Amino acid sequence: MAKVMKSDARKKDTREKIELGGLIVKAGLRYEKRALLLGLLIDAGRRIRGNEAERSRLTAIGAEAFGHDGE
Repeated sequence: MAKVMKSDARKKDTREKIELGGLIVKAGLRYEKRALLLGLLIDAGRRIRGNEAERSRLTAIGAEAFGHDGE
C-alpha cells in the first residue's frame, strides 16, 4: 500500500514539473540558460512578496497569455 502511495506521489510530482516546464516554453524562454531562468523567478518572487500591485500586474499578464490560446 505504501509503495502505491509513493508511486502516486511521484507521478503527481512529475506531472507538476512537466506543467511548470511548459510555462517556461509558453513564456518564450525555452532556450534561455537555466541560471537566467532561476534568477528571473527568484527576482519575481522577491518583487511580489508584500506587493499586491505587482502581483496583480503579473497575474493579469499571465491570464492574458493563457487567454490567447484558450487555456
